[in-house]
Amino acid sequence: MGDEVAHHYRHPAVPDVDLLRARFVTHRFTRHTHEGYVFGVIDAGVEEFEHAGGVHRAGPGSVVLVNPDVVHGGHAGTPEGWAYQVIYPPVDVVTGVAADLGARPGTPAFPDPVVTDPAAARLLHALHRAGEKGDALAASTLLKATVARLLARHARGFQPRDEPAGMPRAVREARDILHASLVEPPSLDELAAAVGARPFPLLRAFRDTVGLPPHAYLNQVRVREARALLDEGLRPAEAAVRTGFADQAHLTRHFKRTLGVPPGAYRSARTIGRVGARGTEEAS
Repeated sequence: MGDEVAHHYRHPAVPDVDLLRARFVTHRFTRHTHEGYVFGVIDAGVEEFEHAGGVHRAGPGSVVLVNPDVVHGGHAGTPEGWAYQVIYPPVDVVTGVAADLGARPGTPAFPDPVVTDPAAARLLHALHRAGEKGDALAASTLLKATVARLLARHARGFQPRDEPAGMPRAVREARDILHASLVEPPSLDELAAAVGARPFPLLRAFRDTVGLPPHAYLNQVRVREARALLDEGLRPAEAAVRTGFADQAHLTRHFKRTLGVPPGAYRSARTIGRVGARGTEEAS
């Protein structure tokens, strides 16, 4: 399958949706979450990933569906690795298409993380081709067609977008403290004292409720904030400082483990996308 490559980008016609086309062999995604959905199609090889307490394998032609805020990882399921094409639509894009289809209010949930759907696979491929060619009409049309197909065939019920049911007060307050303390986070003992809990019970409750221990959750929040800063045009070194990473190398390690590309490549793709969008506007 050759060397590892990854291209993470946005098309101006679908500015809120990230796209990833990649081939990985030794790369491993750390356990992480996304605020929106993950829809992908496997082109070659096998991806193996943790999801909702189990391990799943997706081979050529398989479509992968991950709901928002679900902890998952990812790595090669065979020595040859895997190649795939992925879209990351935010919740409002998916719920908007669901509303157009007449669904009741709520956030659609996909119970099966791996499905066989050749039509959906073709739509995902076509959407990526349109994005790479800069075809605005085709890209925006295919995005809605892809989401509509997946909703109609694979969504089952709805999931709440608020806090998990029964989230303990201490976990909720600890999470809020971490969001406000990216640069100088407290130790576990300090965090527990701040919310009126003992360290180990808080660690266990946080992990059981959120899906990640506090330090791993904090790094996820830092990566998301760094992405926002890179989207604004900041350089990776400055984004690292502002989000509490020790240095650019520290940011790069966590960023790539979550998104599949280093922050410099991510920023470059965003810059190209903004230039392309301005050029389109000036020509119209």
